[in-house]
Amino acid sequence: MFTTVLRGLAAASLALLPLTVSAPAHAAETLPLSEAVTRLPVAAESRDGYTRDAFRHWNAGADPSDGCNTRAEVLIAEAADPPAVGANCRLTGGRWWSYYDQTWVTSGSGLDIDHMTPLAEAWDSGASAWSAQRREAYANDLGADTSLVAVTARSNRSKSDRDPAQWLPPAAEVHCRYVAEWTATKLRWALSADEAEVAALREAAVDCPAQTVTFEPAV
Repeated sequence: MFTTVLRGLAAASLALLPLTVSAPAHAAETLPLSEAVTRLPVAAESRDGYTRDAFRHWNAGADPSDGCNTRAEVLIAEAADPPAVGANCRLTGGRWWSYYDQTWVTSGSGLDIDHMTPLAEAWDSGASAWSAQRREAYANDLGADTSLVAVTARSNRSKSDRDPAQWLPPAAEVHCRYVAEWTATKLRWALSADEAEVAALREAAVDCPAQTVTFEPAV
C-alpha cells in the first residue's frame, strides 16, 4: 500500500510540471565550399507540372502586424542606407548595393528580390514533392540572409531560372560568394543538383579555395 501511495504522489507531481516539447536541433554548419558541394545529392531535374503560382509569394513576412510583406522586409534589411517606412509599409529613400553587378541603387522600385535558387530550379530539384506550405516557406525564406537578395532588375532577369552551370553574376569578383550562397541554399532546403550543375560548382570550388559555406537546415 505504501508503494502504491508513493507512486500516486509521483504521478501527481509529474502532472504539475510544465509540459515542454523539445524541438529537434538544427545547428548551423560551416564547411569549405569544396566539401559543401559533395553534400549535394545528385539527381536529374524535371520541370513537369511547374507553375510559379505553386510558390505563394510575397506573403505577410516575419511580422504580419507591421504591414510589410517579404519583399519589403528584404529591402529594409539589406539597405545600406535605410529607407523611411511609412503607412502600409510604403518605403521612400534608401540606398542599396546590388552585389551581382556592383551597382548602387537609390530606389527600391529599381530592385528585384532574387530567390538565390530560383523557384523553377527549386521545383526541378525536389520542391515539386513538397506541400504548398513548405513551398510558401521557401519562397519567403527570411531565416537565412542568403536565400533572398535585393539586386538590380536587369541582373535578376539576366539570371532568370538558370543555375551556375548556365549563369554567374556579371561581376567576376563575386563568383565565389555567389556559388557559396547557391550551395548554402540548396543544402538548407535539401535540394538536389544535376550533373552539369555539380560540375560547375566543383570547378568554382577549385578557384575559390578559401571560400566557406554556412547553412542551417530549414525546419
